[in-house]
Amino acid sequence: MRILLSNDDGYYAPGLAALAAALEGLGDISVFAPERNRSGASNSLTLDRPLYLRRAANGFGYVTGTPTDCVHLAVTGVMEQHPDIIVSGINYGANMGDDTLYSGTVAAATEGYLLGIPSVAISLASFEGKNFATAGKIAREFVERLTKVPFAEPVLLNINVPDLPFEALRGTKVTRLGRRHKSEMATKTKTPRGETVYWIGAAGAAADAGEGTDFHAVEAGFVSVTPLQIDLTHTAQMAGLTSWMGK
Repeated sequence: MRILLSNDDGYYAPGLAALAAALEGLGDISVFAPERNRSGASNSLTLDRPLYLRRAANGFGYVTGTPTDCVHLAVTGVMEQHPDIIVSGINYGANMGDDTLYSGTVAAATEGYLLGIPSVAISLASFEGKNFATAGKIAREFVERLTKVPFAEPVLLNINVPDLPFEALRGTKVTRLGRRHKSEMATKTKTPRGETVYWIGAAGAAADAGEGTDFHAVEAGFVSVTPLQIDLTHTAQMAGLTSWMGK
C-alpha cells in the first residue's frame, strides 16, 4: 500500500512526525509537506512561480508552496504510482465547523479526494499538543479500516481527536460540521518604523455546537468523524433564482 502524508504546519511539525511514526509498517510512506507553516492557506494553488521540492534529513519532502500544491505535485508530478490513500495532519489544533473552509490540513486531503484518492484530514483538537500519539493511533485505525473495507467511491473524512490519552477517549461519533460565530475584529498595530499593520482576528466561539456536531462530540471526549463533499451548489435556491432572473 502506498500512503501519502502532508499537512499545513510544515514538514518539521511534531504532528507530522507523530503521524509518520504511527503509520509505520502499513505500507510505503511518502511525505510531501510545506516548507513553512501554511495554516489558513485553504485550497490555494501556486500558479505564479515554480515550486521547489527538497528533502529534509529525515527523508521528508518539503515544497515551496501550499498544502494543496504539495499533494497535487506529489500525485501528478513526482510519484511514479498514485498513492492508495492520503492522510493530512496531525494538525496542531482543531479543524471543526467553519474552520474547514480555511484549513490547509483539510485542503491537502481535499486535493487527494478531487484526484480520486481516499483522503483523511486529522487534527488534534487542542493547542496544548499533549497527545499527538492518541491522534496517531486513531489515524492508523482509519487507514487500516479503509484498507480492509474500502469505500465504493472516493471518500473525504475530517477527523478531530480530543487532546486526551488514548484510554480516556469515550469512542467515535459520525458528525456534521457545526458553525462558529463570526471572527473577532482585526487588530491594528504599528511597526518600529511607524507602518500600520493588521492581524486577522481569532476565530469566534462555536454557535451551532449542539448534539450531532463535531464541536459537541469533541467536547464530550469523542473522536469526531465528518464526511465532507465538494459540491457547493445551493440546490434549494435554484428554483427561486430561476424565478428571480425571469422577473
